[in-house]
Amino acid sequence: MALSKQAQAGGFIAWLTICFIAAAIGAVASVQAGTFYLSLSRPTWAPPASVFGPVWTVLYALMAVASWLVWRERGYGYARAALNLFLAQLALNALWSWLFFAWHLGGAAFVDILLLWALLVATLVSFWRIRPLAGALLIPYLLWVSFAAGLNYTVWKMNPSVLGG
Repeated sequence: MALSKQAQAGGFIAWLTICFIAAAIGAVASVQAGTFYLSLSRPTWAPPASVFGPVWTVLYALMAVASWLVWRERGYGYARAALNLFLAQLALNALWSWLFFAWHLGGAAFVDILLLWALLVATLVSFWRIRPLAGALLIPYLLWVSFAAGLNYTVWKMNPSVLGG
């Protein structure tokens, strides 16, 4: 699919915007996340609160590049299934912050992150089939979500009075 440089740039800006809108939706729920996170009992292997913002910024940027590469390779019409998987996992990603930080629902957040993980694996495989680099760009995200799922579960179980039993 031959796109003009202007169309490619516009597409890149669009995918960046989509990803960072999802980040902003999660960030609204996370306004008090640092304070809340520090108030929780955490395992010794839990990273400090200051790590999350920079990590997520990089991951959202990688997601934007990956989705743009798939879109650029095939267009939305021909990569609809892969890009819809991507958008679905992005919605679950944004929802997680609300479940955990805003609504203090540790169990629901854990279910959400497990569904996110499954959709992310499906997205990674779909992206890889279209453009291997796009799939590879999602590997750090998958690794982080895997770590975050374990952290979510552990923190939830360590704080039943705050995050639900």
